[in-house]
Amino acid sequence: MIATTRSVFRPLVRLGLIPQILIGILAGVLLALFVPGVARDVALLGQLFIAALQAVAPILVFVLVAAAISAHQKGQPTHIRPVLVLYVVGTLCAALIAVAASFLFPTELALNAESVNGNPPGDIFNVLKDLLLNAVANPVTALMEANFIAILAWAIGLGLALRQASDTTRQALSDMSTAVTRIVTLVIRLAPIGIFGLVAGTLAESGIQTLLNYAQLLGVIVGCMVFVALVSNPLLVYIATRQNPYPLVFTCLRGSAITAFFTRSSAANIPVNLELCRRLKLDADTYSISIPLGATINMCGAAITITVITLATAHTLGISVDFPTALLLCVVSALAACGVSGVAGGSLMLIPMAASLFGIPTEVAMQAVAIGFVISVVQDSTETALNSSTDVLFTAAACQAQEGKRS
Repeated sequence: MIATTRSVFRPLVRLGLIPQILIGILAGVLLALFVPGVARDVALLGQLFIAALQAVAPILVFVLVAAAISAHQKGQPTHIRPVLVLYVVGTLCAALIAVAASFLFPTELALNAESVNGNPPGDIFNVLKDLLLNAVANPVTALMEANFIAILAWAIGLGLALRQASDTTRQALSDMSTAVTRIVTLVIRLAPIGIFGLVAGTLAESGIQTLLNYAQLLGVIVGCMVFVALVSNPLLVYIATRQNPYPLVFTCLRGSAITAFFTRSSAANIPVNLELCRRLKLDADTYSISIPLGATINMCGAAITITVITLATAHTLGISVDFPTALLLCVVSALAACGVSGVAGGSLMLIPMAASLFGIPTEVAMQAVAIGFVISVVQDSTETALNSSTDVLFTAAACQAQEGKRS
């Protein structure tokens, strides 16, 4: 009997995560349409998945960011500074574009949040006050209560302090980061089952209209990413090089974005990017540092995801967001996007931190994260493609700009 069961499910297990999520979504839709009573019962699977995400998200943010910062080596060549500037400016521009798109195309999500106990900020000064108070919270309490602002602040501080530590200590932190990543990977491997329960339960309660809301959310996110890839990033490259950027843009999209779309991991795409830089005959001392570093800190696609879903959550809850507060969200999204490479759906884990700026409880924010996983079949793949191809694009732009100055 067991052998027969294994033989039936073996082809399904061998499928990648994306096909499994697609099957889970389809199964959830069919169950909700034809057997809505059962669909409401299997919603428990989605609730368990959300609970697992809530449990793992705080430690994931803390360990990954601390490990990434502590691994930075002193005495790195200063000629990577132009690349870092492009990374920072590009990520901030992507977040700004996401804010503009969210205001132009406000999206509502299907959240189970009839009454919200959070305290929405009155203005930018209250946001800054809450941000500062949250940042100095006790680190143990921050981890227990999922205070992502404090978690990020303590992770950055610990990472900077550990730069002076021994190689053994930093290696231990790196090993801890790897271990946490494996746990997160295990949780995300359960995403097809969790999403099946979420889709079935949500559709049984809200109807097919929910899928249309997801389609609009996905359209805003992917539209922003396409705009960044074809307009914003080329403009930054032109400013840096004073040359037609599109031949380089399309070369990077062909050579990096396609593979990154399917691997869904900037870290896994590092060898591809290094080989592409070698074919472009870039400076080896520059790209050998900037490409691995970019896989960690250059996350314009993640900044878009965090910003759009956070603002969609705020709009759903009726929280008014003024433009200065939205600008602060851009900065927070850009900072939060660092350190989540190598984890499928890593940017989604940081939405609660951004949502906390608007007084949105973690329980509600994690529902938005779950919606993000529903659309992650396209969202996460497109996000990774943009992140990874931008690493090569900005590295090449910086190298060409330096060559132009020397000549």
